[in-house]
Amino acid sequence: MAKIIRRTGELTKGKKVTELGYIFANEPHWFSEKDHWTYNYKEMNGISSYTLNNFRSWLNIKYNGNIKALNSNWKSSFANFNNVNIEIPIDIKLQGEPIWFDWNRYNMDRVTEWFKFNQDNLHAVNPEADTHIKLFPRTFYEDSRSHGMDFEALTELTTMIGHDAKALGSPSIRPHINSDWNDQYAYKWDGMAILHDFLESVGPNKINVNSESHFLSSGMWRDMEARTSYVRNVYWLSTLMGMDANMGWFWARDPDGSPEDRLEGELNFFDPGLGGAYAGSNNMQPHIANEVTQVMYDLNTFSEEIIELRKQPRPLRLFYSETSAINTSNYMTKNGKLYKSLFFEGLPLGFVTENIIKKQDNSTWNTVVIYNTKYVTDAEFNALQFYLDNGGTVILDSSESLSMNEYGQKRNKKLSSGNGKLIALNDTDISNIKKITLAEIEDHMPKVIVESDNGKEFKTTISRVVKQDNGSYLVNLLNVGHDTAKIKLSLKSGGSMTIKNLITSNSVDSEFDLASEEVLLLEITK
Repeated sequence: MAKIIRRTGELTKGKKVTELGYIFANEPHWFSEKDHWTYNYKEMNGISSYTLNNFRSWLNIKYNGNIKALNSNWKSSFANFNNVNIEIPIDIKLQGEPIWFDWNRYNMDRVTEWFKFNQDNLHAVNPEADTHIKLFPRTFYEDSRSHGMDFEALTELTTMIGHDAKALGSPSIRPHINSDWNDQYAYKWDGMAILHDFLESVGPNKINVNSESHFLSSGMWRDMEARTSYVRNVYWLSTLMGMDANMGWFWARDPDGSPEDRLEGELNFFDPGLGGAYAGSNNMQPHIANEVTQVMYDLNTFSEEIIELRKQPRPLRLFYSETSAINTSNYMTKNGKLYKSLFFEGLPLGFVTENIIKKQDNSTWNTVVIYNTKYVTDAEFNALQFYLDNGGTVILDSSESLSMNEYGQKRNKKLSSGNGKLIALNDTDISNIKKITLAEIEDHMPKVIVESDNGKEFKTTISRVVKQDNGSYLVNLLNVGHDTAKIKLSLKSGGSMTIKNLITSNSVDSEFDLASEEVLLLEITK
């Protein structure tokens, strides 16, 4: 691999094709737990002697050469580290046990080491080369962490943010895929959104490349009469959330214009292959191909406004712990619900981790919320205390959070307010946490009030507001619901205002209807 990478780097150095970076892998994952969906595909049937020996060396360092400490932790009786053994794929029943954490943490470390090896070899011959990895989104927003992918470490490693975020414009055609999101939303937006907010929090100044944008009808969902409104909305939202460039999936024609043979076969509903994927794709829907072009023209026309909306601070941060993600069966499911409950409140969300607290300017956010995070390392705990000691604000959901270390051993220490503000709750109800959180960041809420009524108990209007140098406000509105929303705009300071639709240059009243999947970019002047 080193020879291939180095020779490739030499041959392509300075070429146009490399401007969007070198992609080290396509949707990499090394799931290693029994009965996972990848288990049926036999993606991991065990580990090699090389991996086992490497794991033994990792454990030797982790336990400072003390085999008694490992045996005590694992409830094992190995004579020395050279005799340590483990069954892979690992039994999910062991989740929360020290052996589970050690293997899954090691699996992440070895994967990061592998990609560092790739990048080091490329940079040895092409030091200016940009790099990224086509990170598989579901390995972040789904609960399992046996895949070896440390999204934070890999995003820190590469020079660009890389992934293939996707959305579903209609319920999945695969019967084993849950499409209950369709009860509330016109399309599945949340996986793409939470991925972007996390990666942008880790690498706020890095170019964000979606090298396989699965936004259009293809193999996972199929719409023979796809909506141009959906196309505009999803490309606009993903760009608003950080996407700088994307390569659409897919353009499935041969050079002579005919469909690729491999896409015209039988569709297997359980196999993610390409059989039958041509029907209902953008290749036979010119209105969809046109809308992709038009929305990208519009986004580039208003690129400065989009960047202004994107680069504003993220005052509210959710704490993310890889330790709890590894040890907790529903960590992302529960934290995803908190994320979605706050997503429609009019301000960009962000994440913090131990490394973000240590490496980034803590003044760029105001409040950190800790939710459903029982297990953290001492280093993670100390980073949160450091943040409080230096004047930060933390909302802690209950005494369960932060109560254990990575091995399930009880932590005697508790966070103290230090020079900051600690709001310690005894409440895991998301609605109550949301209420307290919004009250805490009231001073950081937009100066333009966006009221939205879709006739439902849940919100579907995404709004972002930013003040411009000339005193006017940019307001971006997107409706991801099935129903029209009634919008009312007003200034916090009161008084009259003039509203202009920047795309059409038409004037807009302060009260209007926002149709399902409609996108508006407005300018408000006093």
